[in-house]
Amino acid sequence: MKNNIRSFAIWTYLTAFRLIFMIMNMFPVKRKVTFIVSFGDNAIYLYEELKRQQISCEVVFLFNKSCKYNFSKYEDAKAIPLNTANLMQLAKSIYHIATSKTIIIDNYYAFLSVIHFKKEVKCIQVWHAAGAFKKFGLHDHSLKMRTNRDIKRFKNVYKRFHYVAIGSDIMGNIFMEAFGLSPNQLLYTGIPRTDIFYDEKRKMDIMQKLLREYPDLRHKKRILYAPTFRDEQLDLFEFKLNLDLMKQKLGKDYIVMLRLHPAIKHKLDMESKYHDFVVDLSTYHNVNELLMITDILITDYSSIPFEYALLKRPMIFYAYDLEAYGQERGLWYDYKEMIPGPVVSSTEDIIEQILNNSYDMQRIEQFSNDWNKYSVGSSSSQLIRYIRPTLETEERSPNYPESV
Repeated sequence: MKNNIRSFAIWTYLTAFRLIFMIMNMFPVKRKVTFIVSFGDNAIYLYEELKRQQISCEVVFLFNKSCKYNFSKYEDAKAIPLNTANLMQLAKSIYHIATSKTIIIDNYYAFLSVIHFKKEVKCIQVWHAAGAFKKFGLHDHSLKMRTNRDIKRFKNVYKRFHYVAIGSDIMGNIFMEAFGLSPNQLLYTGIPRTDIFYDEKRKMDIMQKLLREYPDLRHKKRILYAPTFRDEQLDLFEFKLNLDLMKQKLGKDYIVMLRLHPAIKHKLDMESKYHDFVVDLSTYHNVNELLMITDILITDYSSIPFEYALLKRPMIFYAYDLEAYGQERGLWYDYKEMIPGPVVSSTEDIIEQILNNSYDMQRIEQFSNDWNKYSVGSSSSQLIRYIRPTLETEERSPNYPESV
């Protein structure tokens, strides 16, 4: 019953969205790139590349409330919240979607299911992760709990993706399965947000900035704990690390940085209790910047390891609920065969692994090579290179490539 009510509410909103889009779609398409963002980092790197290549076009950022980036600082771009409660902002957002030659998105957006782009418009998905452990899209286990109307909507959203940028053949296969895509819809550009890992000066600047902002991190080895978000945790959250034991065994040489879901972060106050051992960075806007100062990553099913592997540093996988999680959420491959580090199930195991300091660095490098095959430091320029012809002509759209 609850799902039916929710489904009907979404349908009502989308019907209104479709009607407004039909009106806005009567306006001509412009030399404009509109970024629709939940995360923001890919959009920032692509925007910077547009400026570097001196491409003359209008740029619009449509961002939802989960996005931590401040797009309003870019004076030559428009920044509009995707705020459905504000009709003026909603109308502006729909106008820009309807009149842009290129739409770049980084997530699932339900409103795509009810709109139809003009033939000269291209919608490019630059997904918010370089790899995936958890199943999503058409293989998401939660689909069995959704209505037929919901499933039809999901499929219609995926049909709006003209192209998806990929960093590896493995992820390309996952996208084809998850979104029902064909091989010629894959852009082998790599993932724009990974360019930072190849920019030594920018990496050094970021490290220095973070250590200035958080001086407690300067003199110890830094452990980043970044677990994936579990749907049930908002109501029944239980922090699984024994920080008392970790501080006792590791506190002399190590400090722990936390990266938790913002909704969970508010339920905890770890910094006051462990003020000299824990720094909570859950609200920091760019996780890849945090990776620059991370010596050891502890995670589980998060997508963070796929990019952290580019730094060739140790990882520990704290998958204390592996069997249950795999059955409930679904994993693309055999987890233990897939990961490039030890699997542990307790804080004691984590401490032992850190003290032993024994990691298979060759396996980490191979993992990085497999999942970041096309992310070699030029992903932003590669992608903009294929957008550029679209923006430099009013007459027609270019033929997008099967591969780069």
